[in-house]
Amino acid sequence: MKRYTAANVDEFVERLRRSYQSGYYAMYSTLLDGIVTEPAMMVVPIDDHMVHRGDGVFESMKCVNGTIYNLGGHLERLQRSATALHHALPWSLADIEARVVACARAGGHADCAISLFVSRGPGSFGVSPYDCPEPQLYIVVRELRRPFMALHPAGARLKTSTVPAKVPFFAGVKNCNYLTNVLMQKEAVDEAVDFVVGFDPFGNLTEGPTENVGIVTTDGRLQFPTLDGILKGTTMVRVMELAQTCVEEGLLSAVEQTDIPRSALEAAAEILIVGTTRDVTAVCVFDGKPTGQGPEGPIYQRLAALLAADIRTNTAL
Repeated sequence: MKRYTAANVDEFVERLRRSYQSGYYAMYSTLLDGIVTEPAMMVVPIDDHMVHRGDGVFESMKCVNGTIYNLGGHLERLQRSATALHHALPWSLADIEARVVACARAGGHADCAISLFVSRGPGSFGVSPYDCPEPQLYIVVRELRRPFMALHPAGARLKTSTVPAKVPFFAGVKNCNYLTNVLMQKEAVDEAVDFVVGFDPFGNLTEGPTENVGIVTTDGRLQFPTLDGILKGTTMVRVMELAQTCVEEGLLSAVEQTDIPRSALEAAAEILIVGTTRDVTAVCVFDGKPTGQGPEGPIYQRLAALLAADIRTNTAL
């Protein structure tokens, strides 16, 4: 068994290198107060409570053509999540924004994905948050994957998840305890479908592992679940805003958030999945049966075009 000391740091770093890290571009850490571009050096202390207790909050966003899309919306949600878990941020949102931009630039790719983590910080292996002297900020810039529909133009296969839905409080906080989401994604892979979606104990639609799901009713209403049991998705919010154009054009009669029972999905004219990296995705199969109009759906096509244009013309850093 090898023993590593300060004398063989270079060998230590070399041992940490992995082939899959080729898509890791840059990382900022308040522990270093700097940015590293060597993937093997993108590390977090094992005693950070984010690691062994999930005590942290995070945001994932994307940079397209050198511009970070909807950064303000992500930072506002980060603040809400931090407040809910009693994380006192020692940085202003403007300061965090500046560090995100600097890290993205250091990554050297105009198109990239960005993850931002606020942890309780290192301090012990206990459960008490008071063991941690100060919170930490970590920013990771990595390869941006293409949207789902660009890779699967025929549409997505969606299945009901058997994983119990989160209780409303934790569903509404984007925190680092993502075990429910992990099990849902595992289920999708194991069941050979593209996405799974949950339902609450009352039989109403909740959300996917990392996506919001909505429907278009036969009378032209775009519906997403109420915020009682889902995360307030930044892309969902923006899509609902953009959908007002469809109302003005007569393609939709209303845009709303409401309880959506399983029967409504089964009878929907269109089922849509939205998310930061998913953009707008059309569902063609639900629980093994063809559903709606899939990628031929007029609302999918219009909303996908509106969101793509919104991303292209985004100028906010």
